[in-house]
Amino acid sequence: MSTTPQPNLQDSVRENMRVYFDDLGGSEPTNLHDMLVKAVEKPLLEMVMDRAQHNQSRAAQWLGLNRNTLRKKLLEHGLAE
Repeated sequence: MSTTPQPNLQDSVRENMRVYFDDLGGSEPTNLHDMLVKAVEKPLLEMVMDRAQHNQSRAAQWLGLNRNTLRKKLLEHGLAE
């Protein structure tokens, strides 16, 4: 039985960016960095907070962030409790 290897995160981002550029139909993109960071950051924060059982100190440590920075990011994404 053969299994298809799952794409890694970089491959997934690369493929989604290819589709994004194709969908632009020749239009020039704007604010790509901010758009991508926000698109990745929210699910990252959701997953880490869930795994850390909503312990912000633990989540901040796992993410390599200051706890106040994490709190700010949670507020920005509407994830603060």
